[in-house]
Amino acid sequence: MQHDAFIGQVQARARLDSRGAAERVTRASLETLAERVPASVAEKAAAQLPQEVGEHLRRVAYTPGEPYTGIRMDREEFFNRVAERAGTSYPKAIHEARCVIEVATEATEGALATQIRPALDDDLAEVLFSGSTD
Repeated sequence: MQHDAFIGQVQARARLDSRGAAERVTRASLETLAERVPASVAEKAAAQLPQEVGEHLRRVAYTPGEPYTGIRMDREEFFNRVAERAGTSYPKAIHEARCVIEVATEATEGALATQIRPALDDDLAEVLFSGSTD
């Protein structure tokens, strides 16, 4: 899947009004995911995505004094970070991040879920990987 198709799928599934909004939520979701999982796991997933999309898993914004990756965070903190980065509400961040992960999983023919899900707490993984229609 190419970058434009990926962003178009995110925009359609999340029912966003612009490509810019789809780009923002994609970046916010994947950067937050990259903070949460080990760097080696993020790198493997990034390599299977379109380059522009995969870069969000490689480029992690971090707080001084915190580790760059593998940060323990519960479901609420994860989606609060996505919401803050994307400039959206908490409920919208949940839906939009699920759309991003769904498209990324399809783009990698399931490899993203196989690699990322085991690195997450069950509670977060259940919500994040439940898809765009739940």
